Amino acid sequence: MMQNKYFSKFKSNKRGYYSLIILAVLIFISFFGEFIANDKPLMVYYKNEIYFPIFKQYPETTFGGTFKTETDYKDEYIKEIIENNGFMINPIINFYYDTINYNLDVPSPAPPSFVNFIGTDDQGRDVLARLIYGFRISIIFGLTLSIIS
Repeated sequence: MMQNKYFSKFKSNKRGYYSLIILAVLIFISFFGEFIANDKPLMVYYKNEIYFPIFKQYPETTFGGTFKTETDYKDEYIKEIIENNGFMINPIINFYYDTINYNLDVPSPAPPSFVNFIGTDDQGRDVLARLIYGFRISIIFGLTLSIIS
């Protein structure tokens, strides 16, 4: 009964209650950061086979390339090979937090565009992808510190 009393008192403070809901939604979204912002496709359909690069690394030779290293899915040659023999499903933000966008039309830091929704930093990295991952790390650190103390 005591918890219900405190929760109803907290719930009566509309600003605090809605802030808690917004924070919970943002935390939930940030836990799926790899599915929202990543430089690897979520799924590749290539020659009647399905691959999930987000979970497993595939060598470039898997997709008709020449190198036995991990596939660079941003490479135009690899994109063309995959699109001629299948398709890729990419995340909403096609950059990981440390991926540099080398195909900018203007020098870094670039303003917002359809490729980089809120722009790039001084090194050409996507700011929104960095915000998602940075938010997650900060929240986990803060919650861990609060629980330990």
